Amino acid sequence: MIKKRVLVADDSAFMRKLLTDIINSDDELEVVAQARDGEDTLRKLTEYKPDVLTLDVEMPVMDGLTTLQKIMEAKPLPVIMLSAHTQNGTNATLKALEIGAVDFVTKPGGSISPGIAKMSEEIIGKIKTALKVKIKNVKNGNDEKKDYITFDYKKHNILSGERPASLLVIGTSTGGPKALNEVMSKFTNHYNSAALIVQHMPPGFTKSLAQRLDICSVYQVKEAENNEEVKAGMAYIAPGDYHMEVVYCAGKIIISLNQTSLVNGHRPSVDILMKSAAKIPIHKVGVIMTGMGNDGAAGMKALKEAGAVNVGESSETCVVYSMPRSAKQLGAIDHELPLLKITEFVERTLTNR
Repeated sequence: MIKKRVLVADDSAFMRKLLTDIINSDDELEVVAQARDGEDTLRKLTEYKPDVLTLDVEMPVMDGLTTLQKIMEAKPLPVIMLSAHTQNGTNATLKALEIGAVDFVTKPGGSISPGIAKMSEEIIGKIKTALKVKIKNVKNGNDEKKDYITFDYKKHNILSGERPASLLVIGTSTGGPKALNEVMSKFTNHYNSAALIVQHMPPGFTKSLAQRLDICSVYQVKEAENNEEVKAGMAYIAPGDYHMEVVYCAGKIIISLNQTSLVNGHRPSVDILMKSAAKIPIHKVGVIMTGMGNDGAAGMKALKEAGAVNVGESSETCVVYSMPRSAKQLGAIDHELPLLKITEFVERTLTNR
């Protein structure tokens, strides 16, 4: 069997050795080279032609973001980011996902820690998922006109602050931050709806994701808090490591967070959110986008059975067409659309409730 070729880029020799040992422990993967900085990474990409790259966010000479941008503009390949669990690391990682990185792994305990050895299964799993992903040049098509590093969008409508007339319920995973930015930034009005979002992410990243989406959306986007009331014009992102549910009480929609067992391997789980939203007696739109696995399929079915209009992202634009496909196989999708058409369709549905 021919092994898939991996290039490991990290400024720490210890981390390079640790990652190499983890990756080489899998029978299907082989580290063909290591790089110590961004410029070294670009040289070795040309020399060794790997199938996938693990790339540290913070490196000397040329940082991970600059390196990633150059890779995606010239000769794209699947990239997994390695990020320190710091505020700077979190923000840089989200920028990397917008540029085109497939996924990321956080370094436990800082930039150098033997604790990452405990994450072997996650690292290998994400590399193998990345190898299945369709990678596009960021200068192609509609991406050519978009800046994935800086956000300069402005809100252009006023929040109502009332009980929502409808709920927009979104679930996504691998490739989701970029897809969420595409969808949320295109709304021209919130139409007195509220959005509830599950993006599979660890703690610390969902708050930063909410802050970044808030800049580009007509919705006011925030990380959800326990027991807060859902209001029109707001978008709530489930915090990492917490399931998010909504309950209907005395005419109000209330958010409930908990840390019960993982569902479909995730916390937060899309299924948990969508099944709870299905019980809310108002108009609903369900959206399932790019992601690995089947989380959200049963939730979308529950929404559909409750009268919701459901949209699935089509295979042509999904980074990973697994979550939408699983929902489609359950008969839970009413309309399958490419990413760029989802917002327009949702807006029409919200106005025709």
